[in-house]
Amino acid sequence: MASTAKTKQGDASLAGKEKFLVIPIIILILAQMGATGDNGALSLSATALTQELHATTSEIQLANMVYPLVGGAFMIAGGLMGTTIGWKRTFRIGILLCAAGEVALACAPNMTVFIWVGRVLVGFGASFMIPSVLGLIPLLYHGSNRMVAFGCIGAASGLSALLPLVLGVVLEAAGMHVTFLVLAAYFLILFLASFLLPAINQTDEKLRFDGVGVALAASGLFLFLVSISSISSWGLIEPLSGCPFTIFGISPALPIALVGLLVLIALVPIEKRIETKNGVALLPRSFLKTPQVLAGLVANALMFFFMGAQSILMAPYLQLVSGWTPIEVGVISIVTGVPTFALALGIPKLLPKANPRHVLQFGYLAMAAALIIMAASVTSDGSNAVAVYLGAFMAGVGAGAVSSHASNVVALALPERDASQSGGIQSTMRNVGQAMGVALLGAILLLGITNAIRANAADDTSISPQVSDQISTLTIDLGSNEVFEQQIAGIQMSDAERAQLVSIEEKARYNSVRLAYVAGAVIVLLGLATTPWIKITSPKRSEQESDGEKDEKGEKDLS
Repeated sequence: MASTAKTKQGDASLAGKEKFLVIPIIILILAQMGATGDNGALSLSATALTQELHATTSEIQLANMVYPLVGGAFMIAGGLMGTTIGWKRTFRIGILLCAAGEVALACAPNMTVFIWVGRVLVGFGASFMIPSVLGLIPLLYHGSNRMVAFGCIGAASGLSALLPLVLGVVLEAAGMHVTFLVLAAYFLILFLASFLLPAINQTDEKLRFDGVGVALAASGLFLFLVSISSISSWGLIEPLSGCPFTIFGISPALPIALVGLLVLIALVPIEKRIETKNGVALLPRSFLKTPQVLAGLVANALMFFFMGAQSILMAPYLQLVSGWTPIEVGVISIVTGVPTFALALGIPKLLPKANPRHVLQFGYLAMAAALIIMAASVTSDGSNAVAVYLGAFMAGVGAGAVSSHASNVVALALPERDASQSGGIQSTMRNVGQAMGVALLGAILLLGITNAIRANAADDTSISPQVSDQISTLTIDLGSNEVFEQQIAGIQMSDAERAQLVSIEEKARYNSVRLAYVAGAVIVLLGLATTPWIKITSPKRSEQESDGEKDEKGEKDLS
């Protein structure tokens, strides 16, 4: 009992006297910025990809999807890897894989290499790097310092707004290939900086790597996310022209998604047995049985669902339809980034006693409002710039509020080792959220445009049945009126029919983009239902620190 009291006393003393470590948090912020900046570079490259690598909208959607697909499938494994081989080693492995992926993106001769080599490597790198960022914080920081550190990582999303602007300038001046090489150099510099991280007191346990759990989680998540992301090209029920095969005559998207879900459901009891046997598992029971942890994971997922909505709706629309340049889109990222940074860092620092439940509720409402404003910014032939900027600002307000507490809400409800390992599942939820945002809203957008054009062309008496039949075989990409005219250039028709089809496409595009934004807002608002699960409003280990202070006071009284 005496030794326990002394340990608590020592921990309490350390927590009370600990200074905030500046260099480590800068390194971790730069890592988070690099991962976010890579996605920003891809969004800015939409026009370059269509011109240089002849990418379709579906291929751009897939390129956006592969990163969170791979990351979502393997980030839980990355969290476990950090627990078993050490967080700093895992961190450096991830950085080098990201650098290799950026080089592959820069040198890609076609979209196949771009997606399945470059984006996959970056996704693998992120699956090691980002869980390490979240895993190192509970070991480097304690008490109020930990809350500020998590806020700094949330603020990194705001700082990341600087990268798209810089990369937009590079893209305009030197092209897409140089832009990705610049990102590769960024990660190599980050790798060297990682050797400045201080020694950490990570428990030296002989832990077995949960290979069974990794295999099941990776396969289940991959099957689920791949199938959801393919709805726009395979079809929901009726197979589209891009569908590679059918299952009992229907699109394979939903059946494969169901198989993935069943694998993930089977993972839960298997992981329970593995944790009982080995003491560590890919998915500790504390992650699933603690309501507050689940609320925090939902917050992580919805924050990145929202970012996925922006990457598949706002950036491509502004470039491909409204004709905005990469630099102009980069400026939008600054408008979002400033409030993200201010709230993610300012709330924990200036309002340390703010109730996390109320902060997350405010964030969800702000994100939903941003999506509604973005829907209102859409016009029949472009965008209302004032509404775009207002929506982008509100997006930053919502994202900053949610990111200020999402990770800390999880860490507060877990013991230290699980809090550190939770970086993997938090990162997975972020990637799953981003993938779902891109997949679901991309499907609403692309299927909505294609189906509306087919249906309206068939119902329009001014369009001949022959032309309507040929239109029914096309999958329409997001683009301007001129781009659509190029898509239908090979179909024989009169000038009047062509003009009518362009009008139909313009209306279909307008309605589908707005519907996708509104659907995104509804999904974000569903997060409000989980906020009552948040009960703890102060760090869990502060109770131990208080006990230590009491023991210290008692020993002084006895002396």
